[in-house]
Amino acid sequence: MPNIKSAIKRVKVNKSKALKNVMRKSALKTSIKKCKAAIATGVDTEAVFSKTVSDIDKAASRKLIHKNTAARKKSRLAKAINKSAQGGQ
Repeated sequence: MPNIKSAIKRVKVNKSKALKNVMRKSALKTSIKKCKAAIATGVDTEAVFSKTVSDIDKAASRKLIHKNTAARKKSRLAKAINKSAQGGQ
């Protein structure tokens, strides 16, 4: 445990930031799962996809996930939507 006042504060701040990051990452995973479920059922896919893409972009801008990871996730979701749309025709 640190003795210096500023170091004590840093420990507290880091704990709170880590907690927020965990919550944000969990929300991102939930959003991706909802998008995958919408793709599987075919209900309101475009609206859910645009919300999920927005969430992924926000996570990348906050450095929760790497920008290439964000691009990969968006690409895979878009590919799944296109595949389900073609399969339905």
